[in-house]
Amino acid sequence: MRALSSELLGPVAATVLVALLVALVTPRFLDAQNLQNLALQVAIVAIVAIGSTIVIIAGGIDLSPGSMIALLTMVFAVSVKLAGVPFVLGLGLTLVLGALLGALNGVLTAYLRIPSFITTLAALSAYRGVAFSFNNGSPVFQVHPWLEPIFYASVAGVPLPLIYVVVLFAAAWYLMRKTTLGRALHAVGGNARAAHLSGIDVARTQFLAFTIAGFLTAVGAILMAARLNSGSPNYGAGLELQAIAAAVIGGASLAGGRGHVVATLFGALTITIVQNGLNLNAVPTSLQSIVIGAIILLAVGLDMWRPELARLLRREGTAR
Repeated sequence: MRALSSELLGPVAATVLVALLVALVTPRFLDAQNLQNLALQVAIVAIVAIGSTIVIIAGGIDLSPGSMIALLTMVFAVSVKLAGVPFVLGLGLTLVLGALLGALNGVLTAYLRIPSFITTLAALSAYRGVAFSFNNGSPVFQVHPWLEPIFYASVAGVPLPLIYVVVLFAAAWYLMRKTTLGRALHAVGGNARAAHLSGIDVARTQFLAFTIAGFLTAVGAILMAARLNSGSPNYGAGLELQAIAAAVIGGASLAGGRGHVVATLFGALTITIVQNGLNLNAVPTSLQSIVIGAIILLAVGLDMWRPELARLLRREGTAR
């Protein structure tokens, strides 16, 4: 419990600090309606960020979720509205396809030994290109009347996306902390050679990390489609960077082997609160992109400088 508290302290503090700053400069931030919108906005980023965190812990990186969401929303919309696939079957096929796309990233990375940065960068381009091949590159609107309630309905006053987030983060926490696979993911990311010598199937572990990430991206794609009752090849642009930033702000190390999925939730909240504050203050989209880019740079920089900062703090403490 003490270890969990230490892992969450930084991300929680960052979220609270950002929320206080935004609340001070934006009176409408604390409005009930805006807070409800914030809960809806964070859901997609948070769910995708679970998969990004798992891949990062396993020593990889996934740049494909944004483009994968574009492809999956188009496949879902075209199959349900234009091809007449039953709604529930379309949902199932979307989840399966997401897992398969993630598995493809995993095969290329784990078994063909192509660096994950290269494989997922190629996927970022390829998946978006395939998405534009559907319906002549045009969005598909009003997919199905049952779609919007998946995102906008609530249970006992609690929005469904918030319930999805809680359930999926709880499942991810259990996976990473209480299962053999979770321990293997940490071991492989920390030292793949040592993990192999200890009997862990490194390639299989990395493959499963990307497959899980693909499945979670498919969940995010369904929520994206439900939010606007449509599919579009333009959806998800930049989402992969937000998910990676959420993981890093949550304490995941890009070197692998270290991270906590619950802390990632607070990283996602931090990113979403910043975006919400910028929107409420009518900040131009171009400037918003610059701010988010700066946050990503700062988060990655802090991750890289973490050992030096720790040594500096210890030195200051000793000097006093």
